[in-house]
Amino acid sequence: MLSKLPGVATTIFTVMSRLAEDHQAINLSQGFPDYDCDPLLVEAVSDAMRSGANQYAPMTGLPVLRELIAEKTKRLYGAHYHPEKEVTITAGGTQAIFTALSSCIGPGDEVIIFEPAYDSYAPAVRLLGGLVKPYELTPPDYQIDWDMVKKLFSVNTKMIILNSPQNPTGCILSKEDAAQLIRLTMGTDILILSDEVYEHLIYDGQQHHSMALYPELRERSFIVASFGKLLHTTGWKLGYCLAPEQLMREFRKVHQFNVFSVNTPMQAGIAAYLKDPSVYAGLSGFFQQKRDLFRAMLAETRFKLLPCQGSYFQCVSYGHLNELKDKEMATILVKEHGVASIPVSAFYTKGTDHQVLRFCFAKKQETLEKAVERLMKF
Repeated sequence: MLSKLPGVATTIFTVMSRLAEDHQAINLSQGFPDYDCDPLLVEAVSDAMRSGANQYAPMTGLPVLRELIAEKTKRLYGAHYHPEKEVTITAGGTQAIFTALSSCIGPGDEVIIFEPAYDSYAPAVRLLGGLVKPYELTPPDYQIDWDMVKKLFSVNTKMIILNSPQNPTGCILSKEDAAQLIRLTMGTDILILSDEVYEHLIYDGQQHHSMALYPELRERSFIVASFGKLLHTTGWKLGYCLAPEQLMREFRKVHQFNVFSVNTPMQAGIAAYLKDPSVYAGLSGFFQQKRDLFRAMLAETRFKLLPCQGSYFQCVSYGHLNELKDKEMATILVKEHGVASIPVSAFYTKGTDHQVLRFCFAKKQETLEKAVERLMKF
Protein backbone atom coordinates (compact mmCIF):
# COMPACT_ATOMS: atom_id res chain seq x y z
CA MET A 1 0.00 0.00 0.00
CA LEU A 2 1.24 3.50 -0.84
CA SER A 3 1.88 5.48 2.35
CA LYS A 4 0.44 8.96 2.65
CA LEU A 5 3.18 9.79 5.17
CA PRO A 6 6.33 8.01 3.95
CA GLY A 7 9.20 8.34 6.37
CA VAL A 8 6.94 9.07 9.34
CA ALA A 9 7.39 6.61 12.19
CA THR A 10 6.10 6.40 15.77
CA THR A 11 6.28 9.80 17.49
CA ILE A 12 9.29 10.60 19.65
CA PHE A 13 6.97 10.99 22.65
CA THR A 14 5.84 7.38 22.43
CA VAL A 15 9.38 6.18 21.77
CA MET A 16 10.87 7.96 24.79
CA SER A 17 8.01 7.05 27.12
CA ARG A 18 8.36 3.41 26.13
CA LEU A 19 12.13 3.59 26.66
CA ALA A 20 11.55 5.16 30.08
CA GLU A 21 9.21 2.30 31.00
CA ASP A 22 11.66 -0.33 29.78
CA HIS A 23 14.46 1.11 31.92
CA GLN A 24 12.34 2.20 34.91
CA ALA A 25 13.43 5.77 34.27
CA ILE A 26 11.77 8.93 35.57
CA ASN A 27 9.67 10.15 32.66
CA LEU A 28 10.20 13.87 32.09
CA SER A 29 9.72 13.39 28.36
CA GLN A 30 6.01 13.37 27.54
CA GLY A 31 4.06 16.43 28.63
CA PHE A 32 1.66 15.22 31.29
CA PRO A 33 1.43 15.62 35.08
CA ASP A 34 2.19 12.76 37.47
CA TYR A 35 -0.31 14.14 39.99
CA ASP A 36 -4.09 14.05 39.89
CA CYS A 37 -6.58 16.78 39.07
CA ASP A 38 -8.82 18.48 41.62
CA PRO A 39 -11.16 15.91 43.26
CA LEU A 40 -13.95 18.50 42.91
CA LEU A 41 -13.59 18.26 39.14
CA VAL A 42 -13.81 14.47 39.24
CA GLU A 43 -16.91 14.76 41.41
CA ALA A 44 -18.45 17.26 38.97
CA VAL A 45 -17.98 14.81 36.08
CA SER A 46 -19.35 11.96 38.22
CA ASP A 47 -22.39 14.08 39.10
CA ALA A 48 -22.97 14.69 35.39
CA MET A 49 -22.84 10.95 34.70
CA ARG A 50 -25.20 10.17 37.56
CA SER A 51 -27.64 12.86 36.39
CA GLY A 52 -27.90 11.23 32.96
CA ALA A 53 -25.54 13.33 30.81
CA ASN A 54 -24.34 10.23 28.97
CA GLN A 55 -25.64 10.61 25.43
CA TYR A 56 -24.40 12.65 22.47
CA ALA A 57 -23.69 16.28 23.14
CA PRO A 58 -24.55 18.84 20.45
CA MET A 59 -22.04 18.74 17.60
CA THR A 60 -20.66 22.15 18.60
CA GLY A 61 -20.46 21.34 22.31
CA LEU A 62 -22.68 21.93 25.33
CA PRO A 63 -24.06 25.50 25.24
CA VAL A 64 -23.17 26.15 28.89
CA LEU A 65 -19.52 25.33 28.29
CA ARG A 66 -19.32 27.39 25.11
CA GLU A 67 -20.85 30.34 26.96
CA LEU A 68 -18.27 30.07 29.74
CA ILE A 69 -15.46 30.00 27.18
CA ALA A 70 -16.84 33.09 25.47
CA GLU A 71 -17.11 34.87 28.83
CA LYS A 72 -13.54 33.95 29.75
CA THR A 73 -12.20 35.14 26.39
CA LYS A 74 -14.04 38.45 26.76
CA ARG A 75 -12.73 38.88 30.31
CA LEU A 76 -9.09 38.09 29.50
CA TYR A 77 -8.67 39.51 26.00
CA GLY A 78 -11.58 41.88 25.44
CA ALA A 79 -12.67 39.80 22.46
CA HIS A 80 -16.29 38.86 21.81
CA TYR A 81 -16.88 35.39 20.37
CA HIS A 82 -20.48 34.36 19.84
CA PRO A 83 -20.90 31.12 21.85
CA GLU A 84 -23.34 29.68 19.33
CA LYS A 85 -21.51 30.61 16.12
CA GLU A 86 -17.82 31.02 16.99
CA VAL A 87 -16.92 28.49 19.72
CA THR A 88 -16.63 24.72 19.17
CA ILE A 89 -15.68 22.04 21.72
CA THR A 90 -13.16 19.52 20.39
CA ALA A 91 -11.59 16.21 21.32
CA GLY A 92 -8.40 17.90 22.49
CA GLY A 93 -6.11 20.51 20.99
CA THR A 94 -4.58 18.24 18.37
CA GLN A 95 -7.96 17.36 16.88
CA ALA A 96 -8.81 21.06 16.75
CA ILE A 97 -5.55 21.74 14.91
CA PHE A 98 -6.16 18.97 12.38
CA THR A 99 -9.75 20.07 11.84
CA ALA A 100 -8.77 23.71 11.30
CA LEU A 101 -6.15 22.65 8.75
CA SER A 102 -8.56 20.26 7.04
CA SER A 103 -11.12 23.01 6.67
CA CYS A 104 -8.92 25.26 4.56
CA ILE A 105 -5.69 23.58 3.35
CA GLY A 106 -5.65 21.75 0.02
CA PRO A 107 -3.11 20.55 -2.55
CA GLY A 108 -0.46 23.14 -3.27
CA ASP A 109 -1.32 25.44 -0.36
CA GLU A 110 1.73 26.60 1.58
CA VAL A 111 1.80 26.70 5.37
CA ILE A 112 4.54 28.48 7.33
CA ILE A 113 5.51 26.89 10.63
CA PHE A 114 8.10 27.93 13.21
CA GLU A 115 10.48 25.19 14.24
CA PRO A 116 11.12 23.56 16.61
CA ALA A 117 7.38 22.88 16.34
CA TYR A 118 4.82 20.57 17.89
CA ASP A 119 5.13 17.44 15.80
CA SER A 120 1.53 17.23 14.52
CA TYR A 121 1.68 20.39 12.38
CA ALA A 122 3.82 19.26 9.44
CA PRO A 123 2.30 15.77 8.98
CA ALA A 124 -1.22 17.18 9.05
CA VAL A 125 -0.37 19.73 6.35
CA ARG A 126 1.20 17.03 4.19
CA LEU A 127 -1.77 14.69 4.60
CA LEU A 128 -3.92 17.43 3.11
CA GLY A 129 -1.61 17.89 0.14
CA GLY A 130 -0.17 21.14 1.47
CA LEU A 131 3.45 22.26 1.43
CA VAL A 132 5.24 22.93 4.72
CA LYS A 133 7.54 25.96 4.70
CA PRO A 134 9.52 25.83 7.96
CA TYR A 135 11.24 28.82 9.51
CA GLU A 136 13.98 27.51 11.78
CA LEU A 137 14.46 29.22 15.13
CA THR A 138 17.75 28.85 17.00
CA PRO A 139 18.69 28.68 20.67
CA PRO A 140 19.05 30.14 23.16
CA ASP A 141 16.14 32.56 22.74
CA TYR A 142 14.43 31.24 19.56
CA GLN A 143 13.48 34.75 18.42
CA ILE A 144 11.64 35.39 15.13
CA ASP A 145 13.11 37.65 12.44
CA TRP A 146 9.88 38.72 10.73
CA ASP A 147 11.67 40.16 7.71
CA MET A 148 13.03 36.66 7.08
CA VAL A 149 9.54 35.22 7.53
CA LYS A 150 8.28 37.62 4.86
CA LYS A 151 10.72 36.02 2.39
CA LEU A 152 8.83 32.73 2.79
CA PHE A 153 5.64 34.31 1.48
CA SER A 154 4.42 33.43 -1.99
CA VAL A 155 1.18 33.59 -3.94
CA ASN A 156 0.42 30.12 -2.53
CA THR A 157 0.88 31.03 1.15
CA LYS A 158 -2.40 30.07 2.81
CA MET A 159 -1.63 29.92 6.52
CA ILE A 160 0.84 30.65 9.32
CA ILE A 161 0.86 28.34 12.35
CA LEU A 162 1.88 29.92 15.66
CA ASN A 163 2.35 28.40 19.10
CA SER A 164 2.71 30.58 22.18
CA PRO A 165 3.78 29.67 24.78
CA GLN A 166 5.74 27.36 22.56
CA ASN A 167 6.26 23.65 22.83
CA PRO A 168 9.12 22.71 23.13
CA THR A 169 11.05 25.95 23.82
CA GLY A 170 8.87 27.67 26.43
CA CYS A 171 9.25 30.97 24.54
CA ILE A 172 6.34 33.38 24.10
CA LEU A 173 5.26 35.89 21.47
CA SER A 174 5.59 39.57 22.40
CA LYS A 175 3.52 42.62 21.59
CA GLU A 176 6.14 43.50 18.98
CA ASP A 177 5.76 40.04 17.42
CA ALA A 178 2.02 40.65 17.12
CA ALA A 179 2.66 44.05 15.54
CA GLN A 180 5.01 42.50 12.99
CA LEU A 181 2.48 39.77 12.21
CA ILE A 182 -0.20 42.41 11.61
CA ARG A 183 2.19 44.25 9.29
CA LEU A 184 3.02 41.15 7.28
CA THR A 185 -0.52 39.85 6.88
CA MET A 186 -2.29 43.15 6.30
CA GLY A 187 -3.88 43.23 2.87
CA THR A 188 -3.48 39.47 2.38
CA ASP A 189 -5.83 36.49 2.66
CA ILE A 190 -3.35 34.56 4.83
CA LEU A 191 -4.99 32.68 7.70
CA ILE A 192 -3.50 32.06 11.15
CA LEU A 193 -3.74 28.91 13.22
CA SER A 194 -2.77 29.91 16.76
CA ASP A 195 -2.02 27.03 19.12
CA GLU A 196 -2.57 28.57 22.57
CA VAL A 197 -2.97 25.47 24.71
CA TYR A 198 -0.49 26.84 27.30
CA GLU A 199 -2.14 30.28 27.45
CA HIS A 200 -2.41 30.24 31.26
CA LEU A 201 1.17 29.09 31.82
CA ILE A 202 2.97 32.45 31.49
CA TYR A 203 5.63 33.45 34.01
CA ASP A 204 7.33 36.43 35.62
CA GLY A 205 4.31 38.71 35.25
CA GLN A 206 4.36 38.64 31.46
CA GLN A 207 1.23 38.75 29.30
CA HIS A 208 -0.10 36.17 26.91
CA HIS A 209 -0.45 37.85 23.52
CA SER A 210 -3.37 35.87 22.17
CA MET A 211 -4.52 36.45 18.61
CA ALA A 212 -7.83 37.35 20.27
CA LEU A 213 -6.27 40.56 21.59
CA TYR A 214 -5.77 42.04 18.14
CA PRO A 215 -8.78 42.62 15.84
CA GLU A 216 -6.57 42.54 12.73
CA LEU A 217 -5.35 39.05 13.70
CA ARG A 218 -8.53 37.77 15.30
CA GLU A 219 -10.48 38.15 12.05
CA ARG A 220 -8.15 35.68 10.27
CA SER A 221 -7.38 33.26 13.12
CA PHE A 222 -8.36 29.84 14.38
CA ILE A 223 -7.41 29.82 18.08
CA VAL A 224 -6.93 26.42 19.71
CA ALA A 225 -6.99 25.83 23.48
CA SER A 226 -6.95 22.81 25.80
CA PHE A 227 -8.72 21.86 29.01
CA GLY A 228 -6.11 19.15 29.52
CA LYS A 229 -3.39 21.74 30.20
CA LEU A 230 -5.71 23.93 32.26
CA LEU A 231 -7.13 21.23 34.51
CA HIS A 232 -4.25 18.67 34.66
CA THR A 233 -6.40 16.20 32.69
CA THR A 234 -4.45 15.50 29.51
CA GLY A 235 -6.04 12.04 29.25
CA TRP A 236 -9.52 13.49 28.90
CA LYS A 237 -8.66 14.93 25.46
CA LEU A 238 -10.96 17.92 25.62
CA GLY A 239 -10.27 21.31 24.05
CA TYR A 240 -11.89 23.97 21.93
CA CYS A 241 -11.50 26.25 18.95
CA LEU A 242 -12.38 29.92 18.59
CA ALA A 243 -12.81 31.51 15.16
CA PRO A 244 -14.87 34.20 13.45
CA GLU A 245 -18.16 32.91 12.09
CA GLN A 246 -17.08 32.47 8.46
CA LEU A 247 -14.06 30.39 9.48
CA MET A 248 -15.94 28.45 12.14
CA ARG A 249 -18.59 27.51 9.61
CA GLU A 250 -15.92 25.72 7.56
CA PHE A 251 -14.32 24.23 10.69
CA ARG A 252 -17.61 22.65 11.73
CA LYS A 253 -18.16 21.11 8.30
CA VAL A 254 -15.09 18.97 9.00
CA HIS A 255 -15.61 18.58 12.74
CA GLN A 256 -19.02 16.98 12.29
CA PHE A 257 -17.52 14.17 10.22
CA ASN A 258 -14.29 13.40 12.09
CA VAL A 259 -15.61 13.37 15.68
CA PHE A 260 -19.12 14.87 15.48
CA SER A 261 -19.38 15.52 19.21
CA VAL A 262 -17.24 15.26 22.31
CA ASN A 263 -17.53 13.44 25.65
CA THR A 264 -20.76 14.72 27.24
CA PRO A 265 -20.27 14.17 31.00
CA MET A 266 -16.78 15.68 30.90
CA GLN A 267 -18.12 18.76 29.15
CA ALA A 268 -20.87 19.07 31.76
CA GLY A 269 -18.47 18.49 34.65
CA ILE A 270 -15.93 21.00 33.35
CA ALA A 271 -18.67 23.58 32.82
CA ALA A 272 -19.81 23.18 36.44
CA TYR A 273 -16.22 23.40 37.67
CA LEU A 274 -15.30 26.48 35.60
CA LYS A 275 -18.21 28.53 36.91
CA ASP A 276 -15.69 29.60 39.56
CA PRO A 277 -13.26 31.92 37.66
CA SER A 278 -10.64 31.50 40.40
CA VAL A 279 -9.71 28.21 38.73
CA TYR A 280 -7.66 30.24 36.26
CA ALA A 281 -6.13 32.62 38.79
CA GLY A 282 -3.60 30.36 40.48
CA LEU A 283 -2.44 28.32 37.51
CA SER A 284 0.46 30.52 36.45
CA GLY A 285 1.80 30.74 40.00
CA PHE A 286 1.37 27.00 40.51
CA PHE A 287 3.54 26.16 37.51
CA GLN A 288 6.01 29.01 38.03
CA GLN A 289 6.79 27.54 41.44
CA LYS A 290 7.59 24.23 39.75
CA ARG A 291 9.61 25.96 37.03
CA ASP A 292 11.64 27.96 39.55
CA LEU A 293 12.34 24.90 41.67
CA PHE A 294 13.35 22.80 38.67
CA ARG A 295 15.58 25.54 37.22
CA ALA A 296 17.28 26.13 40.57
CA MET A 297 18.07 22.45 40.89
CA LEU A 298 19.15 22.05 37.25
CA ALA A 299 21.52 24.99 37.69
CA GLU A 300 23.58 22.70 39.93
CA THR A 301 24.07 20.21 37.07
CA ARG A 302 26.44 20.56 34.11
CA PHE A 303 23.63 21.40 31.68
CA LYS A 304 23.03 24.96 30.47
CA LEU A 305 19.54 26.32 31.07
CA LEU A 306 17.68 27.95 28.20
CA PRO A 307 14.98 30.58 28.86
CA CYS A 308 11.53 29.41 29.88
CA GLN A 309 8.85 32.11 29.74
CA GLY A 310 5.84 29.82 29.56
CA SER A 311 4.52 26.25 29.08
CA TYR A 312 5.65 23.44 31.39
CA PHE A 313 8.82 22.58 29.49
CA GLN A 314 12.41 23.44 30.29
CA CYS A 315 15.09 23.07 27.63
CA VAL A 316 18.78 22.57 28.34
CA SER A 317 21.83 22.53 26.09
CA TYR A 318 24.84 20.26 26.48
CA GLY A 319 27.06 21.10 23.48
CA HIS A 320 29.77 22.34 25.83
CA LEU A 321 30.01 18.84 27.33
CA ASN A 322 30.25 16.55 24.29
CA GLU A 323 29.49 16.22 20.57
CA LEU A 324 26.75 13.62 20.87
CA LYS A 325 23.63 14.04 18.78
CA ASP A 326 20.60 14.83 20.91
CA LYS A 327 18.89 11.48 20.28
CA GLU A 328 22.04 9.68 21.44
CA MET A 329 22.26 11.93 24.47
CA ALA A 330 18.60 11.37 25.38
CA THR A 331 19.06 7.61 25.07
CA ILE A 332 22.11 7.65 27.34
CA LEU A 333 20.27 9.65 29.97
CA VAL A 334 17.48 7.06 30.01
CA LYS A 335 19.60 3.93 29.96
CA GLU A 336 22.50 5.02 32.17
CA HIS A 337 21.00 7.74 34.40
CA GLY A 338 17.30 6.85 34.57
CA VAL A 339 15.80 10.13 33.32
CA ALA A 340 13.80 10.48 30.09
CA SER A 341 13.79 13.69 28.03
CA ILE A 342 12.89 14.63 24.46
CA PRO A 343 15.60 15.46 21.88
CA VAL A 344 14.57 18.79 20.36
CA SER A 345 15.78 17.78 16.86
CA ALA A 346 12.52 15.77 16.71
CA PHE A 347 10.67 19.09 16.45
CA TYR A 348 12.46 20.09 13.21
CA THR A 349 11.33 18.65 9.88
CA LYS A 350 14.97 18.41 8.80
CA GLY A 351 16.09 17.01 12.15
CA THR A 352 18.23 20.06 12.90
CA ASP A 353 20.29 19.29 15.97
CA HIS A 354 21.37 22.09 18.33
CA GLN A 355 22.21 19.62 21.11
CA VAL A 356 19.18 20.62 23.16
CA LEU A 357 16.92 18.42 25.30
CA ARG A 358 13.42 19.15 26.61
CA PHE A 359 12.24 18.21 30.11
CA CYS A 360 8.65 18.42 31.40
CA PHE A 361 8.36 19.91 34.90
CA ALA A 362 4.62 19.27 35.37
CA LYS A 363 5.55 16.75 38.04
CA LYS A 364 5.44 16.31 41.79
CA GLN A 365 8.26 18.00 43.69
CA GLU A 366 9.68 14.64 44.75
CA THR A 367 9.73 13.49 41.13
CA LEU A 368 11.70 16.56 40.04
CA GLU A 369 14.09 16.25 42.98
CA LYS A 370 14.77 12.60 42.25
CA ALA A 371 15.29 13.30 38.54
CA VAL A 372 17.79 16.10 39.15
CA GLU A 373 19.62 13.96 41.71
CA ARG A 374 20.22 11.47 38.91
CA LEU A 375 21.16 14.17 36.41
CA MET A 376 23.75 15.49 38.85
CA LYS A 377 25.71 12.29 38.23
CA PHE A 378 26.04 12.90 34.50
